[in-house]
Amino acid sequence: MTVRYEELSVEWLGYATARLETDGGPVVYTDPGRYGVLDDYWARDGDLVLVTHDHHYDSDGIRSVASEDATVVIYEAVDPAGIDRDVEPIDALAADYEVVRVGEEDRVDVGTPAGEVRVWSIPAHNDPEGPNADADGSVAHPPGFGCGYLLSLGGRTVFWPGDSDALDGFAELDVSVFLANIGGGGIVSDRREAADLAEAMGPDLVVPIHYDTFDLLEADDEAFAGDVASRSIPVALDARSANQ
Repeated sequence: MTVRYEELSVEWLGYATARLETDGGPVVYTDPGRYGVLDDYWARDGDLVLVTHDHHYDSDGIRSVASEDATVVIYEAVDPAGIDRDVEPIDALAADYEVVRVGEEDRVDVGTPAGEVRVWSIPAHNDPEGPNADADGSVAHPPGFGCGYLLSLGGRTVFWPGDSDALDGFAELDVSVFLANIGGGGIVSDRREAADLAEAMGPDLVVPIHYDTFDLLEADDEAFAGDVASRSIPVALDARSANQ
């Protein structure tokens, strides 16, 4: 199922991978790949690919979605040498695509044949004093490990926080579509925290992703949708992708 919001379409392909497209405009992918979500997917139509952190760096996934002229935006701390999976070095990707490394608070204007996409990287992490921290303050996604992205395309803004808590600062963003991470599991915001953030943020539409990929990320998407809708915020589910 593809979720439509005016001229913008959102398709959740599984895990952290969402495909965004405007009518006649650019195609953007968030964190493509892992856990088999793109095993039978070879679109290679992406004008822009965004990678938030090591856990979502999958060179095969990138190659399955990126067009020949794609720009791949990768957070600066992503280091394939430290990833315990079979992935390509970033230099290998840079031989075939335009690769841009970004810090926590950068802006990149990406020109594509279908129009420009403006991208802001956003600090995103687990708070060492927050709900996903151990007693000693250790977290799965410490500050500086990854980022989130706010992007503007087709006159709308889309926010993907990556693997993060529902940080207070997110509420200050001007967001049209919120790709809500509701997987919980002690590593990211859960459905209740994401619903509270949606209320504080006030987006035009919420689309939950990054849940039910494996047991740790099990979440009740219908309960989340009901919670968000009860706060007078539109929400749409792509249940097909959640159960693949």
